[in-house]
Amino acid sequence: MNWMDNVCYVLYVFLLTGCLGDTQFFFRVRCSGTGCGGSLPDYTFVQPGVQQSLLADGAHYYGFSYFRQVKDKDSKRGYFQKSVVLITKLPYTKLFSHLMGVIAPEYFDNGAVSLESAGHDIDRWPAPLPGKPLSLPIMGTVIEARIPSKQDKPASVAASPPGAPGPLVLPSVHEIDMYRLLYPVVKYIHLLWELVLTNEPIAVVASSPTICSEVVQALVNCIMPLQYCSDFRPFFTIHDSEFKAYTTKTQAPPPVILGVTNPFFIKALQHWPHILRLGQMAYDSKGQKMSKSGGTSSLDSKPGLFTLYKPLLGQDKLLLQALSSKETGKRRPLDAQNAILRRHLLELTHTFMIPLERYVASLMPLQRHVSPWRALPVLKPFDADSFLKTVAHSGPQLTSGLKGDWVGLYRRFMKSANFYGWLRSRQAEANGKLRTLYVESICKADVLFWMRDKTEVEIVDFLIKMKLLMQSATSEHSLSTKQHQQLVSQMETMVQRLPEDLRTLLTR
Repeated sequence: MNWMDNVCYVLYVFLLTGCLGDTQFFFRVRCSGTGCGGSLPDYTFVQPGVQQSLLADGAHYYGFSYFRQVKDKDSKRGYFQKSVVLITKLPYTKLFSHLMGVIAPEYFDNGAVSLESAGHDIDRWPAPLPGKPLSLPIMGTVIEARIPSKQDKPASVAASPPGAPGPLVLPSVHEIDMYRLLYPVVKYIHLLWELVLTNEPIAVVASSPTICSEVVQALVNCIMPLQYCSDFRPFFTIHDSEFKAYTTKTQAPPPVILGVTNPFFIKALQHWPHILRLGQMAYDSKGQKMSKSGGTSSLDSKPGLFTLYKPLLGQDKLLLQALSSKETGKRRPLDAQNAILRRHLLELTHTFMIPLERYVASLMPLQRHVSPWRALPVLKPFDADSFLKTVAHSGPQLTSGLKGDWVGLYRRFMKSANFYGWLRSRQAEANGKLRTLYVESICKADVLFWMRDKTEVEIVDFLIKMKLLMQSATSEHSLSTKQHQQLVSQMETMVQRLPEDLRTLLTR
């Protein structure tokens, strides 16, 4: 089964839910089979400056669906049923969900000409470069957005003042309304953060694709800016090609987060260690309090987190009081509650990662050890025991209000995919910085002075190393035009001092 089959099955399953009116949700499928990735843009050119948690994933696609089902006496089935779907590799859930809310209703009202118009508008969009303001015209309106960059300060977003005229300004392209979604289980927020941080398998059981897809994304976002490096499926169906692998009882559940609505999953996933059940949302997408409906289904049971996991850290009781107090909730807007929760989780993740970041920085060779005449230095290997020794005297227990077994949490984290993904990223960044320093040292070196007592073999060997270095740096876009010109000049200077036969050989 290829990825397009998985997309079609997701949409087919939703047709069977019986939801009337307009419904939006999103999903994520693995890229596999014929034509995988062939027709979608390659975003590698924007990756270097993007926050790690917002990198485009070449192995998966996001799908954003807008489904309409209304009674239609002219239809054989008695209903008009149709979905409009946007497929992308970019994880900008807020932006694309809003975009579908603009395009799909126009299509349902005016037909295919609306999709053509939207396509023409999107073709004129600028490249999604991080840190740059983006003006995105779409069907007579303009969306103002910005892709976060690595240089952004935590929780820095652009926002438009209430009632401001002109284009719609999206404060974020990716952030989900976390408090609205997790309000029924907010008392478990620290436990959920631990489970997501350590890549524990979690099943999110909800009554609709809209709820389960948004909640899964909210869980993934709760450890930002750290990238969630395991698989996650905001809306997962029994027809997915990986259904058997993810539900088998012959081995431990894989480290994934699944969002499901089919009651069959209650039995199929009962062996999973962590099940998050959600009933009806307390607030709708506009932040309005929702009234309880009269009927209930097997998925509308009391919400809660069903797990035997014993958390390693305690709770922030002041935070829970601020979020859960009925009196406070009446006085404080939903947006403010959401900001408080998001900021707390951001600071918690930041506090947890500081010792790791500091330790990796200590593995960096000193700049004085970078020499053009020696081999390119590399980052020292990460040693878990050595790191844990640093936690005892400079760990988060000294500054965080959360008490508990921080060392135990680091041990669990260092066995997870999130840790290995973060470590690979930091190693690549550090080695890239070392290579930049190495290139700068070569550009500034007095090559003629060095060549005075060197043999032809040594000089040719150095020229070959320089050529390979240039090719590697150029392919990774880490070499500036000025540096490239300086390296070429240095190589030409060295070649000109060699015998004619060698010059001819090296310049071929």
